[in-house]
Amino acid sequence: RDAGRPPPPKPRERVLSPEEVGLLWNILGDEGPPYGAAIKLLLLTGQRRNEVFSANRAEFDMDTKLWIIPAERSKNGVAHLVPLSPEVLEVWGELRVDEESAKLFVSRGNSETGPSGFTKAIIRIRTALDSQMDVPVQHWTLHDIRRTVATGLQRLGVRLEVTEAVLNHVSGSRAGIIGVYQRHNYFDEKKAALEAWACEVKRLGADHPLKPDS
Repeated sequence: RDAGRPPPPKPRERVLSPEEVGLLWNILGDEGPPYGAAIKLLLLTGQRRNEVFSANRAEFDMDTKLWIIPAERSKNGVAHLVPLSPEVLEVWGELRVDEESAKLFVSRGNSETGPSGFTKAIIRIRTALDSQMDVPVQHWTLHDIRRTVATGLQRLGVRLEVTEAVLNHVSGSRAGIIGVYQRHNYFDEKKAALEAWACEVKRLGADHPLKPDS
């Protein structure tokens, strides 16, 4: 009966290597707004692409150094607290804010929405990364950055349940009956994990400077 049904797509497994992360960080520093800063925020926080690109400035509390993603904007419908590392605050300080828009990153054609036409930008960034590597670079997407953050946290020794809390996952160790009774939100652990990861990203950037004239 299912002979005509295509097989389900295989889940992606692409994770950027430490060298790719370091080079990407440096490339993003040369990328103009809004994509350089937006993808830096993806890389530093591990949040979902739409949660970053469509973020409202009001979600960010600079006094408490906290990003509150409301339930209506979260993919799983659960409000999410993202502690902001010093490196995220540096990115924030470099933003060109449009005071007439509520958005953190503003679309060129509509100040009420975040940027969506990032295909050219990601192709440009991929090309720049290819030119910096001595071996061919496997294709990667913006969602692969989120998987890269998760893998990087694990490499740093962050516990799985804390990594899932950072990503706002409700599957795995936070699913089912465990999720019902385990209400600890791991805020302090998330803060420590994201600060450690941001330091790691900057270290990788320092270890892998861009080649001149590339």
